[in-house]
Amino acid sequence: MKIKIAPSILASDFSRLGETVSVLERSGADLVHCDVMDGNFVPPITFGAQAVKAMRPHTSLPLDCHLMVLHPETHVDDFAAAGADIITVHAEACDIGTLFERIASFGIKKSAVINPETPAEALFPAAEQADMLLLMSVHPGWGGQKFIPETLKKIETLRNRCIRIGRPDLDIEVDGGITEENVKDVIAAGANVIVAGSAVFRSSDMAATIERLRG
Repeated sequence: MKIKIAPSILASDFSRLGETVSVLERSGADLVHCDVMDGNFVPPITFGAQAVKAMRPHTSLPLDCHLMVLHPETHVDDFAAAGADIITVHAEACDIGTLFERIASFGIKKSAVINPETPAEALFPAAEQADMLLLMSVHPGWGGQKFIPETLKKIETLRNRCIRIGRPDLDIEVDGGITEENVKDVIAAGANVIVAGSAVFRSSDMAATIERLRG
């Protein structure tokens, strides 16, 4: 299974987003992870569909839009129009099945995510239809947090579920606190899409760091 690296622009310089996504593409990233926060579902506010639209002309990489928002159903249309390639919605914030239908109607990949306190089993129904599943390995809202070790068991549980339902290669993404030191454990547990913010953007050689993060 291919290991994909999805640098999170939450850790980047927001004044240079267009340049940043271009550099990420040249550095070997596989996706660009866009952390969308509304100040309600999580305390901070980051950016919305307009920022995604502004980035879109600067890269051919898939834009992986993680909607940490209340009522994500009111935002899907805007992100689809802005050029999102993947839209990820929280099981804690919506009816995933209904929203998956809406996302799919735009020809966009659909993904579901849970917070650290939510059991992996909450994603079992979504695994039947999802193009990707995401596990938060920190509490959403701020970059630079430490990886929550209990996430490893949740990754294993979710990968085993995918195997049991005949979808052994479904993308499982993990977001939060992943470093060059712990990424091998994350991959060994069954994840294959690695979100990394600080590890990439604080590096003096992003291309080399991205390659090392592949485990």
